[in-house]
Amino acid sequence: MSNPDSFIQEVTEEVRRDRLFALMRRYGWIAVLAVLVMVGTASWREWTQARDRAAAQALGDAILTALEMPDADARAQALGAVEATGDARGLVTLLSAGETQDGPRKDAAIEALRAMSNDASLPVTYTQLAALKLVMLEGRAADPEARLATLGPLAEPGRPYRPLALEQIALAEIDAGRPDAALGHLQTLVQDAEATAGLRQRASQLIVALGGTPQEG
Repeated sequence: MSNPDSFIQEVTEEVRRDRLFALMRRYGWIAVLAVLVMVGTASWREWTQARDRAAAQALGDAILTALEMPDADARAQALGAVEATGDARGLVTLLSAGETQDGPRKDAAIEALRAMSNDASLPVTYTQLAALKLVMLEGRAADPEARLATLGPLAEPGRPYRPLALEQIALAEIDAGRPDAALGHLQTLVQDAEATAGLRQRASQLIVALGGTPQEG
């Protein structure tokens, strides 16, 4: 390479460096800001995760402490004092209802479950479980048609509590004076692979009691 060419290349590189430095002086604050934002975001994420872990641990400890109380009334009162938000609120409500389903607190458990079953802010697994427990807790005191209306969505294919809902539907149909409809639901339950062995056995026994023959798959 000739000296003129070398000189031109050096000048070109120098101009490039000058332009680069000028751009850095003009826009360098953007890079610094970007770094600060990334560091701040990472720090905020770590802090929120630590806070959420601590809150979850505190909630779990409070629930376990409540469940270790010596009697149902004490457990129910302790659970009622637990501060829970979001999905955890549904869990606490279910646990509390389980402790108050007998005796003078039964009506309070029923109302709590009814409110929870209609709470659209909770996951469907929670609301449907609350609806199922509500039907089971009210039992024959509730109108059979009202029970069937509540249980219908729970017994749809793919629902998590379908087998238990089918059993309760059969019982409601019996109370409504429709044993043939009850037999149909019980036969479906006997052949349901998702039903537990105990549930299928109860369904088979009820089929026999109604004068039918279990048709296992």
